[in-house]
Amino acid sequence: METKLSQKMNEFGESIFNELANYKKKKLLEGHDIIDLSVGSPDLPPPPHVIEALATHVQDPSLYGYSLTGIDELHQAISEYYSRRFDVSVTKENEVLMVMGSQDGLVHFPMVFANPGDYILVPDPGYTAYAAGIALSGATPYGMPLKEENQFLPDLDAIPEDVREKAKIMILNFPGNPVPALATASFFRKVIQFSKKYQIIVLHDFAYSELYFEEKPLSFLSVEGAKEVGVEFNSLSKSFNMAGCRIGYIVGNPDIIAAVNRLKSNLDYGVFLPIQKAAIAALRDTSSFSEELREVYKKRRDQLVNGLAEVGWQVDSPKASMFVWAKVPSGFTSTEFTYRLIDEAGIVVTPGNAFGPSGEGYVRIGLVQNEETLKKAVQRLKDIPLLK
Repeated sequence: METKLSQKMNEFGESIFNELANYKKKKLLEGHDIIDLSVGSPDLPPPPHVIEALATHVQDPSLYGYSLTGIDELHQAISEYYSRRFDVSVTKENEVLMVMGSQDGLVHFPMVFANPGDYILVPDPGYTAYAAGIALSGATPYGMPLKEENQFLPDLDAIPEDVREKAKIMILNFPGNPVPALATASFFRKVIQFSKKYQIIVLHDFAYSELYFEEKPLSFLSVEGAKEVGVEFNSLSKSFNMAGCRIGYIVGNPDIIAAVNRLKSNLDYGVFLPIQKAAIAALRDTSSFSEELREVYKKRRDQLVNGLAEVGWQVDSPKASMFVWAKVPSGFTSTEFTYRLIDEAGIVVTPGNAFGPSGEGYVRIGLVQNEETLKKAVQRLKDIPLLK
């Protein structure tokens, strides 16, 4: 039987991530030792008390039914967490919504508010899930270039008037993936003013809120007026190393929350209740776990950035997130340099153009291996002529 795909599937081609995975597999089968710094998944476990909470509640036979939505205790824990960590007040009854990992919410969000012919303003380069969600909605993406000369903040003034008039959503991501930039309060205030004028919903992806070093990131909702125009996505994947648990949440404008909940009620039956219980344990934790996790990533960052400088590859030291956004040496495209790194050094990174055209000339390097492995990667770069 011949299998024919829908026209919609034409918008979902083979991703560079699959291509890299296949090339990595080929190299491994050939006997090469590969250091993979391309992934964006934590390599560390959750806090012990979170694992204990999951292990305890998974033994409860009453917790195996449909959860449908987030339980009240989870919504309360999210509200408390936002008050404690970001000085932001969110009402648990109508300003919080659980999702099955933030990617689930990010991909479905555009379907709720945008139609074919509408624009969605999206960071370029930006997380690949944004493009997937826009494609599902049938709307048109409008890339907002993140340029070094603008501190990797979108230039709202450069957006054409006709695009502004037809834009329904603006997606922001600070600290970002792949670009680990931080937003300022003045930038967020400008976003709020812009969105009010053009009636644009703001979606701020705050998945890396706890992974910072010298400067704590701003919650979009901490800026006056933000809740009038938008919502913030957050996740337990990166902050608490719970990526496989698939649990995240949206907080903010109650009308936007209600609309997304209307769609979600038709798509799934909620997150496994023991996972919700584990998430509550994570969110209510007041131990030093987050500080210790940040210190681990900071040491990895310094190990890699300083090591790269020693071999002649000068890269900016990120202020937050789990990535280094590095310019490729002159004479290479992002993709060419990525494959040369695999072939000559056995190191896998992600080419910047996988995240949008403005990512050309960069690669994303994940701080997802221990210091010893990162040191080994730097040593390999010393032994090859690629950077010389």
